[in-house]
Amino acid sequence: MTTDLNLTGRFIAGIDVGTRMTKCALFDLATNTVSGRTTLLTGHNLGLASEKALQDACTRAELKISDVFYVASTGYGRYQVPMRQIQITEISCHAMGAKFLFPNTGSILDIGAQNAKAMRIDEHGRVMKFKMNDKCASGAGRFLERVAKGLELELEEIGALSLHSKDPQAISSICAVLAESEVINLVTTGYPVEDILMGAQLSISDRIVAMLRQVGTDGEITLTGGITRNVGMVKALQQKVGKALNVSPDSEYAGAIGACLLVRRRLKKLEEQKLSNPRMAIS
Repeated sequence: MTTDLNLTGRFIAGIDVGTRMTKCALFDLATNTVSGRTTLLTGHNLGLASEKALQDACTRAELKISDVFYVASTGYGRYQVPMRQIQITEISCHAMGAKFLFPNTGSILDIGAQNAKAMRIDEHGRVMKFKMNDKCASGAGRFLERVAKGLELELEEIGALSLHSKDPQAISSICAVLAESEVINLVTTGYPVEDILMGAQLSISDRIVAMLRQVGTDGEITLTGGITRNVGMVKALQQKVGKALNVSPDSEYAGAIGACLLVRRRLKKLEEQKLSNPRMAIS
């Protein structure tokens, strides 16, 4: 139990329901650390995915679900999380999560399956500027899924394989479906798979970095979202930005962690109000 919040509970769960993956992070208010995490395929039942993610995260952290006293949801499917106490927009959550992982963060790139977002934040983690891609899954993980499909590869394989590229081949299509056809044409022409993969990642990075420059690239830039698991894409983005990006093993969980942090801030304010007004009860 934490003394500064004076709460009966200790663990908060943040559940980030994405179009492809659902992430859950458990936050320990006593130590101000992430005590557990998991990521699972979302599937077609978003509510069930969130329940499974919470159970799995608790199991990994050697906790019971009853140990979690507050659940915050975020992401594409945040309204479908049945056990939530609050839902929070993913923009705010990724901002707070990135700031927690890298305190000197000035800008954020959040790249998931369906879209990419660029954010500029202040010293408190508040979003000052924001841009999101508006093209048919361009600049996003779904684009790379179609590229992988065209090459008959698993999505998890393409990042490491692309690092062997010596002559990247650009993909001109911004539409994921058309890009798959373009990839097949490059294969039949005889280009190495690794060059096609890196070329696709560099092409995507061009569009994402153009969006990032609209919000600003001064200071440290933190990468969040599922794309952080793709080492090839991280390399491509860094090449286009022209400097290193902040990437943590927990970058994929930035949205879920940020949801926990925003709940913590909310509860702290409610506790302060309660102390100033003894008749008020925390909801």
